[in-house]
Amino acid sequence: MATKKTAQFTLTERLTMGTAGALASATLDLSSYIDVADRQAISVQSVDFIVQGTTADETLTVMTGGGDSDIQVQVLDLNRSGMAFANDRALVASMRYLFDTAGSSQASDIYPDNYGANGSANGRIVVNDTLYIEGITSVLGANKSCNVTVRINATVVSLNAKDFMAIAIQSTAADN
Repeated sequence: MATKKTAQFTLTERLTMGTAGALASATLDLSSYIDVADRQAISVQSVDFIVQGTTADETLTVMTGGGDSDIQVQVLDLNRSGMAFANDRALVASMRYLFDTAGSSQASDIYPDNYGANGSANGRIVVNDTLYIEGITSVLGANKSCNVTVRINATVVSLNAKDFMAIAIQSTAADN
């Protein structure tokens, strides 16, 4: 289906959530990697999420002002302008982190998201030229923010005409 054109590389983008309960958004431009005429796409192998406070070394307890917090972040290949359900075809990766100040934490959404062997041509194929990152956190301390860095391991791949068209149609259909 896909022929790998590059070695694996990492794309990163940081999403800053500065208001509890409010949706925060960021975008990751893929236009340098996507080429419709050459049927070139991105194959996402894995996505990792790193949660940090207002500064890189701030503890999550300080970030939340001593309260428990629910942090959710999603990466989508279509702009949903909000959080999407897990069955949404535009969903590339997601995470949910439940922070409990009593000393335990758990995830109800398993991450990192892995799609194939490290560096293989198999993975989550993206033909859209922008990835949308949406996030929300339930609790923040006064004058604090939650920063989530999204690290995407990917390769550039070339598809045959039928496969590229099928993925493009599926991506467009996901918009409806």
